[in-house]
Amino acid sequence: MTLASELLQYILSGLTMGGIYALVALGFVIIHNVTGIINFAQGEFVMLGAMFMVTLVGLKVPTPLALIISIILVMIVVGLIEFGAIRSARKASPVTLVIITIGLSTAIRGIALLVWGTNPYRLEPFTKGGPINIGGATIIPQSLWIIGTTVVVLVLTYFLFEYTYFGKALRACMVNKFAARLMGISPQKMSLFAFVFSAALGALAGIVIAPITYVTYDMGLMLGLKGFVAAVLGGLSSTPGAVIGGLALGVIESLGAGLVSSGYKDGIAFIILLLVLFLKPGGVFGTSGSKRV
Repeated sequence: MTLASELLQYILSGLTMGGIYALVALGFVIIHNVTGIINFAQGEFVMLGAMFMVTLVGLKVPTPLALIISIILVMIVVGLIEFGAIRSARKASPVTLVIITIGLSTAIRGIALLVWGTNPYRLEPFTKGGPINIGGATIIPQSLWIIGTTVVVLVLTYFLFEYTYFGKALRACMVNKFAARLMGISPQKMSLFAFVFSAALGALAGIVIAPITYVTYDMGLMLGLKGFVAAVLGGLSSTPGAVIGGLALGVIESLGAGLVSSGYKDGIAFIILLLVLFLKPGGVFGTSGSKRV
């Protein structure tokens, strides 16, 4: 394998994981923009989506139907969490809210351990077939599903925020909650919608990644942290920035693991986080102090 094809291989592998980071980062950005909360339970939404999908497919539910049901189940669970835990603490300090989301993450992970145990699970790829050769590098069909899903979600998110009532209501709450309330928009309902929508994104990420990795009760922890790094990299305020940040993080991780050492793969994300926080707190792809979608 030549150097060029080797680099292309790392980039393709990075785009695959970067697509997952981007979907998780989108959840962080949407919830933060609407509620001001940094939701560290976002990674557990990914895990729940994957676990529900594996369970339903194991019960012989057709894959398309299992996908829809899994996303709906995660949305219901997260909706109950927002209504029961987040809303009741709405007036708490930002630090308290962050601690609450960390506690929720731990609780969800503990319940998942009791329900599914420690055994790893695997889901069959959505498309059968061998690796596809591109310029001397190879990519598996499931990776194309991940990249394609990221692109479709970004387009649908843009359409949601620009052309639907809920999207415009969400944007109004982002700009000024008091003014939005005067216009008849309920910030509480928009908060619920933001959490449920982010839950759907997380569940979808878990489902599309399940065929290329083992599904475990604790898989959401690292994915959530990587998604947070991607969101910060993108500015924590822009949905396109979250996608770009996720893809960039995936590619940088892959290049670092391939050219330096695979042992540094996870550490690279947190080095990037520290560099961004020190050098450009507003994010590489975002603008400090603005809230854009």
